Amino acid sequence: MTKEQIFANANIVLPDQVIHGAVTVRDGVITAIDSGTSVPTGAEDFEGDLLCPGLVELHTDNLERHIQPRPKVDWPHAAALVAHDAELASTGITTVFDAMRVGSTPTGKSRYGAYARSLATELLDMRSAGALKISHYLHLRAEVCSETLEEEMAAFGPEDRVGIVSLMDHTPGQRQFRDISKLKTYVMGKNNLNEEEFADHVANLQDMRARNGDRHEVVAVAEAKRYGAVLASHDDTTRGHVETSAHHGIHLAEFPTTVEAAQACRDHGIAVMMGAPNLIRGGSHSGNVAAGELAELDLLDIVSSDYVPAALLAAGLLLGDMWGNTARGIKTITQTPARASGLMDRGDIAIGQRADMIRVKRIANAPVLRGTWVQGNRVA
Repeated sequence: MTKEQIFANANIVLPDQVIHGAVTVRDGVITAIDSGTSVPTGAEDFEGDLLCPGLVELHTDNLERHIQPRPKVDWPHAAALVAHDAELASTGITTVFDAMRVGSTPTGKSRYGAYARSLATELLDMRSAGALKISHYLHLRAEVCSETLEEEMAAFGPEDRVGIVSLMDHTPGQRQFRDISKLKTYVMGKNNLNEEEFADHVANLQDMRARNGDRHEVVAVAEAKRYGAVLASHDDTTRGHVETSAHHGIHLAEFPTTVEAAQACRDHGIAVMMGAPNLIRGGSHSGNVAAGELAELDLLDIVSSDYVPAALLAAGLLLGDMWGNTARGIKTITQTPARASGLMDRGDIAIGQRADMIRVKRIANAPVLRGTWVQGNRVA
């Protein structure tokens, strides 16, 4: 039987404007958009609340937080996956690219073990069993400064819903950690290292990058092509970094650390993504360029929640306020990330698109989510 739903008396956020009207959904697809204030019999009355596209999240570490809620605590993965999925739905995210690191360092005091393949299998199994509310894809974070990148990436294939591969290089002294003092504070606190151990840690990573980095970069680019995934850069700092990214065919830049890099991305047609916590806090915790500065310079295209899922919706509305254009702000967390990741069937309220939508009311300038729908089914 055909299922019809009408969401009426809403301020509908379209890609380029906000209109007051109603959206009709049949069998999970948007079939009509009408202006006006009427509420037909049987329709859901939005009472003037915003009706936005479901949010599209390209980079979040949130799953790892549920898997390891405390240091050295490995939470049961099925329960963690369900909790992660439910949390995202409750913040308006209807499509997520779950970030998982590939490329580990199994040796040394600050070693980092491989986990992506086994966790991805569990995620995909839960999805197939119908246990998850929203749409999940994989985002493999390929760490070139590592020991095991090649074998870890070889374990994935086109059937694994790998939507994004990002090239990461966390070698001390460049990119995000160009200021080694910032790395020192972070690593010594996290891993309980003393001064000598931190110096050994830095030397080990720098040696590892010299031995493996260039080869790993070539492998990651080739594997992304094999998967059919979008290739992204990570923490570009200089124009030279961006030119290398462009050479690789990268179309998405995660968290460029300087205005120079962001401008170079714009010059090369590479979409710039920044973190919502950076925008909301007013600056980077690593001392890099502020997302707000890039927004003011018209060098910001996409926002990700990074480590705070609820920040995504707040950031989109904040950008709308900054730019004096709600539709443009919401676009940074819906249509633009959808298109940047190759998804053409969602991210905007338009006839023929998936009915992934959210209801939002602003109270004291804070977004209050009042409903989340995925393909017309209410999930939060």
